[in-house]
Amino acid sequence: MNSNMGESPQDATSLANNPNASAGQGNNSSIPTEGVTAGKNNPVLSTHKGATGTILEAAFVDPAYSWPPADGQGRNAIELQASTALIKSAGGDVKEDNDEISLTPSMMSSDEGSGVGNRPRFRTKKVTNVEVASRGGMLSCCRKSDEQVINTHQIRVDEDGNEVSDEQATYLQKQYTSNRAAAKSSKLARKQERERRILAKQKKKRREARARERYKRVPEGILIYRLDTSDRTITLVSGPSSNTNMDTLMEKLIVVNAKPSSDKSRRGILLTGSNGERVELVACEQRTAIAWLESMDMMLAGETNPAVKAALAESGGGDDNTGFGFKMSAAGKARGSNWAKGAESKLSQTEREEIEERYVNLAAYSNNLIRAGAIPGAAIANSKGKGKNVGGAGGIYYTVTQVREDGEEYDEETLESIAKRRAVIKDSWDFFRMVCSLLRDKRKYDEVFRRMQLDPVYPYLNSMTGLNDPGDDVAMGGNSGADKPLMQMHREEYDRMSNSAIATDLVKRAEVALPSLVEICKALAGSLGMEEVGVGPVKDAGAALRKAEKKYEGDVLKVTDYCRALLVVKDFSTLLALLELARDSFGPLIRRVKLSTLKSDRSSKAGGYRDCIINLELKEHICEIQIHLWPMWVVCGVDGFRHYRHCLEYSTDTFGDPFEALAGLDRKTMAELIVMAEEAVADMPLETLEWYHEKFILDYFAETGLFLHHGLYEWAETTLRALIKLRCQSPDIGPDHHETITLYKYLEQALRAQKKTEEAEHVAEKIFKNKQMKNTEKIEANKTLWDQWIAEPFESIVDPNKKEREEEERIKKEVRASKKAWRKIRDDRFKFLDGAD
Repeated sequence: MNSNMGESPQDATSLANNPNASAGQGNNSSIPTEGVTAGKNNPVLSTHKGATGTILEAAFVDPAYSWPPADGQGRNAIELQASTALIKSAGGDVKEDNDEISLTPSMMSSDEGSGVGNRPRFRTKKVTNVEVASRGGMLSCCRKSDEQVINTHQIRVDEDGNEVSDEQATYLQKQYTSNRAAAKSSKLARKQERERRILAKQKKKRREARARERYKRVPEGILIYRLDTSDRTITLVSGPSSNTNMDTLMEKLIVVNAKPSSDKSRRGILLTGSNGERVELVACEQRTAIAWLESMDMMLAGETNPAVKAALAESGGGDDNTGFGFKMSAAGKARGSNWAKGAESKLSQTEREEIEERYVNLAAYSNNLIRAGAIPGAAIANSKGKGKNVGGAGGIYYTVTQVREDGEEYDEETLESIAKRRAVIKDSWDFFRMVCSLLRDKRKYDEVFRRMQLDPVYPYLNSMTGLNDPGDDVAMGGNSGADKPLMQMHREEYDRMSNSAIATDLVKRAEVALPSLVEICKALAGSLGMEEVGVGPVKDAGAALRKAEKKYEGDVLKVTDYCRALLVVKDFSTLLALLELARDSFGPLIRRVKLSTLKSDRSSKAGGYRDCIINLELKEHICEIQIHLWPMWVVCGVDGFRHYRHCLEYSTDTFGDPFEALAGLDRKTMAELIVMAEEAVADMPLETLEWYHEKFILDYFAETGLFLHHGLYEWAETTLRALIKLRCQSPDIGPDHHETITLYKYLEQALRAQKKTEEAEHVAEKIFKNKQMKNTEKIEANKTLWDQWIAEPFESIVDPNKKEREEEERIKKEVRASKKAWRKIRDDRFKFLDGAD
């Protein structure tokens, strides 16, 4: 009989399934997973447990004081104080200690072998196999046993005496070595985490020390508040001023609702607390109010963390206990937040946090550029004295800090990403502002043309037919460009030349014809007293090729403005005189007279511009004289062509309203565009704006469109009222100007959105009266025709064409009267034309 002294060890599968067999698994199980963000290689541990958000600090106006402060106070003194005393006093050594660092038990442990187990120990054991033989009598007592050794060998056993094979011993030794290495690595990670948290606490103490020193020196009339979106609190971090009303001073508030206030400076935020209290904060800077309100709107749309829920439950803020009809959802989301509506309501909490981080990063970056004077135009505005309290005393206190892993700072890659995002949004803002500018100028052109049609000679001009002038309005029988009736002379050699070579040849011929065109323009200008005269330069071949490709299907012969000039005439009477003088002086050279855009029943050029064009042939080359009317010319001056080109390129005539360009933008992009708008007007607060600040007036108008589309109707109303006041003060515009009326229309929209029905009706009445004033004659004419139809129904039925014949007769009479008026003006102002007949 054989016997074996060992037992088989635990196999590899059972070891792998044992959670205590791996040191790495054992240590990881003791590290809390709350607030942990795993990287690709190494885990990143956060001490901020489950709450993320932003901390914003900014200056607000103490209600007991006026703002901006008197001249000589504020900006310069505060900037000096911040650059010397504040930074120096806050930058000194701060006594550090390593106590009270938030560490887990595993971080406090120094047991290197935790979870590793004992080193496997083995010994050699001698095993002898024997054979037992029995002999004796019938009775047991008489029997005898003899043992005989068969063989002797050695085996490996563990400390308990169990037999261990070579494979099992090798496996256990490797397992121990691996666990020991993992334990050492875990110990190093705990040590590094401890050092990181100690360093983070030291940095936090330094920040708090700087804040304490900084806010000790806040000037009179300024209160510094801190907004923490992670716990939805606003806290006063500076001391009160000498005149502060301590009974009404808000020191801490859990925010459950926030919206713009009606403060005329557009710096006010109306807050509702968890106990139903209402507080208005007025920021020292417009951009402070913008960034804070947007951050709070994002904050209120997100889910609340347990600490905030507990605070709201304690104060009863989770229900409609405010007395203002404000409610919170079961998840703690504010139902009044714009970020809790529409497509944004479907965002996850992670997506909301990412959007908030990108937004505040952009706002902080933009603010830093403003404070550093890196925004183009700031120095110009300051040097001209156009800005008042530029930057503001509160600007030095405007800070934004992300709540993230303690001690973590932005790296260069993150800053580069923020800068790139700002560049994209800045381009979008510039484009939107350009659209607003283009449509504003188009409305100016339309209004100018409306007034020009009141000229007594216009009906006569309107009745005239141009030469070779089907016009560009295809709907009215005009040409589409490719079928242009006028073109350069075709030469035999052109059949063997490329378009580029043909264009080059035409440029040379234009240079030959240019002196003759100059002489003609001088003669016209000398006779009629032109407002502006310009000749050349000759269009280059590249520009001609691009125009031909865009308008004439690549036919460079249809480009007729290689050799060109412009004349600016005072009015329609001067234009009629010029046409008559040109006909009598060089009529045989004229190949086209284009009047179509000046006709009342024809469309204008892209962007609303209207002019007259005369083409004449000089030196066997078609040249062009552009005749502009002074009222049209002064709208954009020499930039009129750029206006036309941009309107054509971006098809802005398809927009009835410039704010339609914002259609389809999400809320995040809209918020970022408002940051760029505030950057554009940083040098000109709304209350310092004057009627002659056209650049900033356009900026504020464009920002109003963003407010209307973003649901910030209170600030839209405030801005529009300020712009209307400025337009009424302008000597060139006034209360009845079309721009002022356009602003009134947007104001009505903002008022109705706020359910201010009575005020909206009052504004609507102003708009109606203005429309009634401009269209009185047309309304009366329509009313007369309607009365006649009612009075003579049977006559109209018998003769259905009577109205058309009467209208035709009326136009003929109007043209005859206009021609008579022209003859009188001709005799008074252009008597010399008789000598040219």
